[in-house]
Amino acid sequence: MLTYSEMLTLHHTALADTTRLIERAARGPLDLPTPCDEWDLAALLSHMIGQNRGFAAALGDGDADIALYAGPEVTPDGAVGAWAESATALREASARAQPDAPVRLAEFDSRVPATLALGMQLLDTAVHAWDVATAVGTTYRPDDATVAFVLDSASAIAARPGGTPGVFEPPLTATGSDPWFAALRLLGRDPQPVA
Repeated sequence: MLTYSEMLTLHHTALADTTRLIERAARGPLDLPTPCDEWDLAALLSHMIGQNRGFAAALGDGDADIALYAGPEVTPDGAVGAWAESATALREASARAQPDAPVRLAEFDSRVPATLALGMQLLDTAVHAWDVATAVGTTYRPDDATVAFVLDSASAIAARPGGTPGVFEPPLTATGSDPWFAALRLLGRDPQPVA
């Protein structure tokens, strides 16, 4: 199991990776389809920015109104700046948070330790980085430690009775031995090619 400090390092790396992908994405059209059902690239980026802002406020203050998670309208000119602002806020808030501090997550109406909230964001950031990369026709694979963490988390999510409606698509049939591809399939994404 990762310590909070280890998870923090992995999350900071995932945020930096995502920043580079968004810089690339913002050079082209934002109406491209993504692996997220019914979300084009602009909608996906809006969601990612909103999540960063909401989690930053929740980690910083212990709670955040659900309205703070709402994503902004994203344009090619404003995408990189809005993402960078939200990523910086989340990075700073997570660095100040105490691992065992209670954090209320308004979207789930639940209270969890900061460590679990950060883990949720690590998974979300890494997987959405792959979504962005896929939308712009490139590839993304996080470092091995993040892959292992996402696979463990995805396995737990997929095992929940009833799945996670509104959060992830139902898991796809597992094929191949690549752990990153396996994690993506457990979260309802088809990475192709199969290893």
